[in-house]
This record gives sequence, C-alpha cells and structure tokens, in this order.
Amino acid sequence: MKLREYFESVKGRGVLATADGEGKVDAAIYATPHFIDDETIAFIMRDRLTHSNLQSNPHAAYLFMETGQKFTGKRLFLTKTREEQDSELLYSLRRKKYSDDKNEPKFLVFFQVDKVLPLIGPGDEA
Repeated sequence: MKLREYFESVKGRGVLATADGEGKVDAAIYATPHFIDDETIAFIMRDRLTHSNLQSNPHAAYLFMETGQKFTGKRLFLTKTREEQDSELLYSLRRKKYSDDKNEPKFLVFFQVDKVLPLIGPGDEA
C-alpha cells in the first residue's frame, strides 16, 4: 500500500518533531500530511516553534499512531525542501477554517520523505 493510500484509509494522531540549529527539540501535534506527489508531503503551519526550527534545521520526523490500534502506525523521516506563505495552494489544501485565519501568516512547508518505518520496530532495515 502506498503511503498516500495508507493515510487516506486510517484515522489517528500525528506528532511532528523538529530541532533548531543547536539541537533543541520540539514536538507538536499535526494533522495527517498533505500529499503533493509520491515522495513529497506538506504540512500547513503557523509561525511558531516548529516553523522556526525548520529555518535552521531542515530535518524532521513525523510519528503517526492509528486510532484504536495498539502501537500501530508510521514514522516518517523528512527533509524540508521549500515553503510558501499564504499561497493559493495552502488555502486549497486546508481541511478546517478558523475565525482568526486572517490575523496570522500561514506556511505550507514541503518535505521530501527520506524513510518510512513502522511505529514500533526497525521495519525492513533489520
């Protein structure tokens, strides 16, 4: 099953982990990724700590745990490739609208998927 199909077929919660240029780590709850193509995903984010960290360190990890399943999910290892601010594509991809949307810039941040592993265990690398 392709990664896009996986995320379209399951429900769950995700955490996007980043670190700044000095290695200080942050983790934040994020919705499932938007698929641009088979190797590129994107997340919509505001200008907060996660976005700030990605300015000095392009590497991130996304951990996804399926709802109702015991320790089932995926780990995605990512590298930021580019971003857009308040673009038409960003607004077309949004799943929810918030009342304060116009007050704060939003960024569509694109990532190359470097590696995919199961939530638990080494995957195919063992």
